[in-house]
Amino acid sequence: MRHQPASPDLIDSRTAAQRLCIAVLLMTMGTSSMYAVAVFLPAVQAEFGVSRSIVSLPYTLMMVGLGLGSILMGKVADRLGVSTALVIGALCVGLGYILSGVSSNMVVFSISHGLLLGFFGASAIFAPLMADTSMWWNKHRGIAVGICSSGNYIAGTIWPPLVQYGIDHFGWRTTYIGMGVICGGSMFLLALLMRQRPPLSLPQTSTTEKMMNRNQPFGLSMNVAQSLLCIAGVGCCVAMAMPQVHIVAYCSDLGFNPARGAEMLSVMLAFGVVSRLLSGFVCDRIGGLKTLLLGSLLQAVALFLFLSFNSLVSLYVIAALFGLFQGGIIPSYAIIVREYFPINELSKRVGLCIMATMLGMALGGWLSGKVFDLTGSYHAAFINGMAWNALNVSIVLYLLWRLKNPSSPTQPLAMSS
Repeated sequence: MRHQPASPDLIDSRTAAQRLCIAVLLMTMGTSSMYAVAVFLPAVQAEFGVSRSIVSLPYTLMMVGLGLGSILMGKVADRLGVSTALVIGALCVGLGYILSGVSSNMVVFSISHGLLLGFFGASAIFAPLMADTSMWWNKHRGIAVGICSSGNYIAGTIWPPLVQYGIDHFGWRTTYIGMGVICGGSMFLLALLMRQRPPLSLPQTSTTEKMMNRNQPFGLSMNVAQSLLCIAGVGCCVAMAMPQVHIVAYCSDLGFNPARGAEMLSVMLAFGVVSRLLSGFVCDRIGGLKTLLLGSLLQAVALFLFLSFNSLVSLYVIAALFGLFQGGIIPSYAIIVREYFPINELSKRVGLCIMATMLGMALGGWLSGKVFDLTGSYHAAFINGMAWNALNVSIVLYLLWRLKNPSSPTQPLAMSS
């Protein structure tokens, strides 16, 4: 059944707010695997008797699958509606968890993570929901996308302790199956509430908006503009992955209990939720591109602080600052695409950006470990992260320069008042 676009009168309405609440729940359920899998790994390694690197492979495949699948599921959402993508995601998340729980070897276990939980599962949630949310809001678009994306960090806050409780009391296989039933079932029901298509014809609020050429973002061809955003996404997330992936190992190398590192990661993710909300407010006032620049510059500051201080108290403080600084970076890409690219390609192009950020996270986690192996210290790894972050900043500055260039026909999307 084809659903007609909603009336433009529903933008910034109670209907939009209701959809936003549903989107947060879907994000919390649909991206649970990004954080839950790490808790399962010790029990899975013990049962299958494999090395740490082998048991870590399913997580890597899942993240790569999430990134690559974002393109396909973005196209599905653009053509058939976000509800269709969400239903596919719900079925695959449920099946992926259940198949993992009954898998008899690492091959099946890895495929269920890479293909079902990643490529067809979480990918149908992350980018499509942020793109859809951006089309239901105008005046408060930034904060709405920030709230939607915060569901991802809420998942990182609530699922790990629940998963650990399940493993301790019921075993890892039963816990996997239980998550499949709970997450897959609830996502399916919630997806049915998202069948209304977003407005495709948004009210134009200014002469600038009427004159804007979305086929030439920043005065560039769409492919060039998209490529620059994707490279920027890789750069910022290689830098972002350094503390997120290696904070526990870093604390161990400094002589602290690994549990302290795990606590720092929780603090980082909790402040990431705050960051996404604050960045949304900022984004509504200065736009997505400037918000991305601000977050990237502050992320560089936090990386420098990791280099300068290594006491236990200072690391807790810096972890909180890092979460507060970087949490709003990834949602900024959805806002940028919404502001400058064609509306009918929104989910696909947001998916491309999310793919780049996920690949950046995967590359950054591995690259930081490789630099550590070569140098015997995380000092060089932090510097490496700062260099990749500088690449991101340089691209954002170039795009801002393009907007101020009189030859550029593209201007930022004006916010309604």
